[in-house]
Amino acid sequence: MTGDRVLLFAPRASETRLRLAEAATGRGLRAVTAEGWSPPDGAQGAGRTHLYGGPLLADRVARELDVTALEPPADWLARLPLALTGRRVEAVTLAEARQLRRPAFVKPPTDKFFPARIYPDGSRLPGPDAFDDDLPVLVSDIVRFDREYRLFVLDGAVHDGSRYAVGPRLEPAPLALDPYAAEVRAFAAELLAAADGSLPSAAVVDVGLPEGGGWAVIEANPAWSSGGYACDPERVLDVVLRAAGPTAETAPADLPFARTAQR
Repeated sequence: MTGDRVLLFAPRASETRLRLAEAATGRGLRAVTAEGWSPPDGAQGAGRTHLYGGPLLADRVARELDVTALEPPADWLARLPLALTGRRVEAVTLAEARQLRRPAFVKPPTDKFFPARIYPDGSRLPGPDAFDDDLPVLVSDIVRFDREYRLFVLDGAVHDGSRYAVGPRLEPAPLALDPYAAEVRAFAAELLAAADGSLPSAAVVDVGLPEGGGWAVIEANPAWSSGGYACDPERVLDVVLRAAGPTAETAPADLPFARTAQR
């Protein structure tokens, strides 16, 4: 990487942002923070730009700065077999989810339009006065995880990983230091082989160990909006730069995963 590249951050501070900025500067990139969710003065023409900071930043600046931000398909989790998800997962509209008459875990696939959590039934979801009926959501059976892990994936393989939770507690630790590291990597290899071609070349996948045993995928998210926990920031940066960078450098196979701005 050379000095004509910029890594543009959202205005919100985070530990991952600070670590990525240091790593990027060490590679000769210019780390720049957006102002008010808009491109900083002089950003256009300042160099080849990459992003880190979430959907709002991507929607506000990606087109103007000619950046393609890659994200997993909204229904990716729902298309996986039960053997990998460990639970039923459906991709439906918010209007359909409002018809639920049972407890379920409901979340928007990528954007945090409303809280991702267990809802006693569909009547507790936001109404049509808050969000359009056709808003995509994921509805899944309720599963509780004993351990949860974040995996930064590059070219169909785990580039780096971190444990982030044990039961209800946040307990980040490098994957290499976790006693279940070999099992996590074995399950991830199985998952990524089964998911071949259904994810962009750079993404984040969370997996976990449900109560009662077995392994299951939790969700997939864009690398450019995911926290790094205890991952090596250099390895995270590798994935982030691929996941949101100049459109001219985006591989043809990745173009179907380009995010469409939400208005």
